[in-house]
Amino acid sequence: MCKHEKPQQRDRKIAIIGAGPAGLAAAGYLACQGYNIDVYDKLPEPGGLLLFGIPEFRIPSSRVRGGINVLKEIFEINFIQKTKVYCGSKEIEEGDEFVSNEVDLEELISKYDAVLIATGAWRSNKLNIPGEELEGVHIALEYLHKYRLAEHNYIPKESVPSLGNRVAVIGAGLTAVDAAIHAKLIGAKEVYVMYRRTINEAPAGKYEIEKLKSMGIKWMELTIPKSIIGDKRVRGIELLRAKLGAPDASGRPRPEPIPNSEFIVEVDSVLVAIGERPTPPFKGECGGIKVDRRGRIVIDKNYMTSRKGVFAAGDVVTGPWNVGKAIGGGLRAARALHLYLLSR
Repeated sequence: MCKHEKPQQRDRKIAIIGAGPAGLAAAGYLACQGYNIDVYDKLPEPGGLLLFGIPEFRIPSSRVRGGINVLKEIFEINFIQKTKVYCGSKEIEEGDEFVSNEVDLEELISKYDAVLIATGAWRSNKLNIPGEELEGVHIALEYLHKYRLAEHNYIPKESVPSLGNRVAVIGAGLTAVDAAIHAKLIGAKEVYVMYRRTINEAPAGKYEIEKLKSMGIKWMELTIPKSIIGDKRVRGIELLRAKLGAPDASGRPRPEPIPNSEFIVEVDSVLVAIGERPTPPFKGECGGIKVDRRGRIVIDKNYMTSRKGVFAAGDVVTGPWNVGKAIGGGLRAARALHLYLLSR
């Protein structure tokens, strides 16, 4: 990165879609090269998951906002908030409640010398088991998002549902870890993290899981959710014990339910954290930009999509990973974009 001073400007304009980790990293790199940068984002202020998904105990908001202020004040990056970029049909997604303006992707492609898509992975997977519709069952990322919005005074604090004294978190990725720690910190007396494999296969890694256990959070491995029990509101979760079998498509051992091993854990709420999916600004292929069967934008070795002059980086390309990987991808994509413009 360059020093904290604005470099000589180039006569080129770049649009970045998404003001999360990858988008912000790319914006900083490209501003250092002297480009005029407009960053489009649908949330009320830049930061993406850094401000509106990842809890304060992991990444302090002051650090995020401090870096963004440097991009604004010194490098004069233009952040265009509450603006949703779309291509083709419009879908309602998390964060759309703040949108006051919509822009067609084709308009940006025609208006700018290059475009970088860095819209992340905000769409969460569901369990698809009986009882998932009960009150007290939440998608973990959506719950954390709402809590963070309330912390930043964008929605009333009373609009965030109470989790109660006993909380079950389903999953073992970083979102699950954050949700479990958050539940503990806001006063839940019993927090369970339930995972269908073992600590050795946990996506968050052994270190994060051991940290949970040291906080008194109960780690329940080799357990598969069968149903969520309750009338109007959740009262418990029915689980099956599991054993590990042969590797599946992911290369990890497949969890196999043990017949007649059902048992119930009484809980007041359930946070579902079994992975997120990429959220490009379109569904399926659009504008000549291809996606794979998992919804990830397809790029070449230079981070360019199948549409010339349109690049992509971060979780929208890799699927959900971690902040460091997203930042690295944003920086590499920005450098590739820079070299592309130099060649034109």
